[in-house]
Amino acid sequence: MLRTHTCGELNKKNVKKKVILTGWVHRRRDHGGIIFIDLRDKYGLTQLTFDPEANKQAWEKADKLRSEWVIKVEGEVVARPKDMINKKMSTGEIEIECFEIEYLNKSKTPPFELDEDKAQEASEHIRLKYRFIDLRRPKIQEMLTTKDAFMSCIRNYFHKKDFTEVQTPILANSSPEGARDFLVPSRYYPGKFYALPQAPQQFKQLLMVGGVDKYFQIAPCFRDEDPRVDRHYGEFYQLDMEMSFVEQEDVFKIMEPLMIELTDKFSKKKIINLDKNKRFVQIPWREAMEVYGSDKPDLRFDLKIKSVTGLVKDCGFGVFSGAVKNGGVVRALKVDGGAKFSRKEIDELTELAQAKGAKGLAYIIVKENNKLQSPIVKFLGDDLAEQIVKEVEAKEGDIIFFGADKWRVVCEALGVVRDECGKRLGLKDNKKAAWAWVVDFPMYDYSEIEQGRIDFSHNPFSMPQGGLKALKEQEPLEILGYQYDLILNGFEVSSGAIRNHSPEIMYEAFRIAGYSKEEVDAEFGAMLRAFEYGAPPHGGNAPGIDRILMVLKDWHSIRDIYAFPKDGQGRDVMMDSPSKVHDKQLKEVNIKVMED
Repeated sequence: MLRTHTCGELNKKNVKKKVILTGWVHRRRDHGGIIFIDLRDKYGLTQLTFDPEANKQAWEKADKLRSEWVIKVEGEVVARPKDMINKKMSTGEIEIECFEIEYLNKSKTPPFELDEDKAQEASEHIRLKYRFIDLRRPKIQEMLTTKDAFMSCIRNYFHKKDFTEVQTPILANSSPEGARDFLVPSRYYPGKFYALPQAPQQFKQLLMVGGVDKYFQIAPCFRDEDPRVDRHYGEFYQLDMEMSFVEQEDVFKIMEPLMIELTDKFSKKKIINLDKNKRFVQIPWREAMEVYGSDKPDLRFDLKIKSVTGLVKDCGFGVFSGAVKNGGVVRALKVDGGAKFSRKEIDELTELAQAKGAKGLAYIIVKENNKLQSPIVKFLGDDLAEQIVKEVEAKEGDIIFFGADKWRVVCEALGVVRDECGKRLGLKDNKKAAWAWVVDFPMYDYSEIEQGRIDFSHNPFSMPQGGLKALKEQEPLEILGYQYDLILNGFEVSSGAIRNHSPEIMYEAFRIAGYSKEEVDAEFGAMLRAFEYGAPPHGGNAPGIDRILMVLKDWHSIRDIYAFPKDGQGRDVMMDSPSKVHDKQLKEVNIKVMED
């Protein structure tokens, strides 16, 4: 080793000891001829001193040092005077009187300073372009160490539960997981493509058929989706797990203790809203939509949406009564303390609702002495307005927001209003962790791409509740699946399901979604063949590791969790990718780039 110690481990116990340290020049100061250097490595900072009277040669070399030079020094550990002890540093009680210095590598002037506050002043583009420098920041180092410990904790947990870690293929086939695939052309098979896996879905089900029984993997996944705060572009890692001979509750009982352990070990958050058996609450999908306006509700605060459809179906306010006559609903969100919202804030909340398809956002403010302030009271009448206030249990200082439209539009519009109100009123307590399962997702929904077409709403490989009988006898949009999401503080951190393991059920499920038998055979031939040879009932779950860590640690963006992240436009500005490739490479895989 080039060093005897790191820059974070020396203390008073090491006084008078000869040591060798290596690292980067973090900061340099000159005081009365003595040069002070803060030397930095992953483990901390140590102050070095160079006295021209003690060792002129070493002092002269130290005088040439600049920020981020890599050096090796030899010296003696000495105690700092009491009035010069730095309690903010783990090594603040000592310093190194240096008598030897070696330049290991010089550095250009960095494009930004590595002090945390000053580093944040640099643009994200600059920090990502020079990510190899940004990685030197203690905050990023801490992130990498935390993520390593996080994944180790997960691995240890599943190994103790007798799960087998298996690596599944990266070069796979295209699969309808709901996002665009990244395609990889084949040199051996012109015109054919591999796909990078959106998830190891088919492989883990095939492992169950193969008798593995309990599988897990910290799996790389690839999806060509737009980046956002909680979704890294292109690639991410998920905890992929699957078990044979299980029901939905068995999956929950395996996952919940792990999530509790991760919360306790890697955050300071207190877990709330556990049921009487210390289990995560389970909320049916429809209830989540109606009560919270979202299938990933933030349960740290208790703002709930209630139906007032029955009260207003025949009222004099045409917006309400008209919505009901057209088969829609009217629902109300009471916001405690919301009376203080300004007109500007109400307009901003209205814009959020409109972005979800609402035509507007009606409201009633409960003022002092329960006086009602609203442009709609004159249409409702005082009696009905007071009935509504009583129904939603509003009191002085509250505001009631209303949605009147189709069921889904109303739910989603009031959902975003609820979420924003929680933010503006400071109800999103980062000291709390609110875990929950959302269950009983519908198997099907109308396609977002092709109008009128029915498509899978969740995972196409899920077992429908009621099996083949439900597929044949129920209306498609009424069929529920054994599908579930794990929710944490308003983020969906995991999806899972009890899987379909029957060829007959699989063909019928895909037929309803518009797939012919031939298309199913072509896309999922391996799974279907496997299911014909004794497939066990099985199910699993796939939490997003990066997303959970982001929420538990209150990191601003999921990009903070990657050593080498893509930017907000999906580019790696450090490596300049995506990039063009040579014509020779394209020719080898039989691809020709068409110019716009």
